[in-house]
Amino acid sequence: MKLSAFGQKFAGQSGIVQLMDDLGAALSDNPDMIFMGGGNPGRLPEVEAVFQQRLEAIMADPQQRHSLFGIYQSPQGDREFREELAAFLRRQMGWQVTADNIAVSNGSQSAFFVLFNMLAGDMGDGSHRHIHLPLAPEYIGYGDTGLGPDLFRASRPSIELLDDHLFKYHVDFSRLALSEDAAALCVSRPTNPTGNVLTDEEIVHLDEIARQRDIPLIVDGAYGLPFPNILFESAQCHWNDNTILALSLSKLGLPGARTGIVVAREDIVRAFTNANTIVSLSSGTLGPALARALFASGEILSLSRDYITPFYRERSQQTLQWFREALGDLPYHIHKPEGAIFLWLWFEGLPISSQELYERLKQRGVLVVPGHNFFVGLEESWPHKHECLRVSYAQDADTVKRGVAIIADEVARAYGG
Repeated sequence: MKLSAFGQKFAGQSGIVQLMDDLGAALSDNPDMIFMGGGNPGRLPEVEAVFQQRLEAIMADPQQRHSLFGIYQSPQGDREFREELAAFLRRQMGWQVTADNIAVSNGSQSAFFVLFNMLAGDMGDGSHRHIHLPLAPEYIGYGDTGLGPDLFRASRPSIELLDDHLFKYHVDFSRLALSEDAAALCVSRPTNPTGNVLTDEEIVHLDEIARQRDIPLIVDGAYGLPFPNILFESAQCHWNDNTILALSLSKLGLPGARTGIVVAREDIVRAFTNANTIVSLSSGTLGPALARALFASGEILSLSRDYITPFYRERSQQTLQWFREALGDLPYHIHKPEGAIFLWLWFEGLPISSQELYERLKQRGVLVVPGHNFFVGLEESWPHKHECLRVSYAQDADTVKRGVAIIADEVARAYGG
């Protein structure tokens, strides 16, 4: 088979392909595999019960049922859903948005594919522009979305060492020297993979830089504000006419519904919708159908407040304590868990690479993600990139605890213990 340049790039191997292949194949290879690598949310019975009630109500209504299964939605997404979401954002956030400021996609991954390639890459005048990531490490799924090469550049963070084996990344504004070909800034908040929540001051500063350069600030809020609000620190939700806010229903407990949401200026939404129509034709109906009433009633906030945020906050602290007990005096640091569903482990001076550690853990039945995959766009040589792991704590507690013990044992072996 002869592949085009597109085919060679997108049909090949990448970090995100490896991650999803592992998730799909590992269980068949080892039925007892401990999954601590993917981004699948935890199971919360109370939240599942709400979705079940919504689905049963839809199925009992012939008109709603037909709308769910038998009708293409608008390329921009179901109008009623977008109107309810816009009304919710006006009430709760005070943003002056309408349905025309909102577009729906088949998951946020496909939304970023369209956004990144719409803004950056080869330009009409023959120049090339890039997306700048102000803080690496960043989400593994960004890395291979570019239609061409060199779509991303990133800035190395500063590291603040904290007590009790904790640390925190900060945007190092002294290193954030944007070139003229920067097309947008992009951050995830909370950050996947580290659970870092950029401070309000960092976000304001990034917004100022973006405005000065006349480029948008893209904020990936898949884990953040205003929903599902998997944050353990106080933070303000940021949006204005120069911000593209990407949201998702996945971490509410609906990853299979594949519903991404883009909130942006109307001209950006129109351009995104046109491009997304060519790529996807129309967006799926299940996520918007299940969530529309939750935005209308405001129940989306109580689900986050009463169930989702407490579950992950408690699990993060428990897993952190298990790692402290298991790792003992080894030279380790853990990023301060401020949100999302992961712990980010840094093994300073690790004698093997994070890739080799990943392979060893996989052989022992624990699936994690090696850290080097997350340093998208950071080309400089930095040993830190190969000393880190992303570990999910969303599985049931007993499974996570067993995984922690195996990780700690394998790390001790790597250090020669």
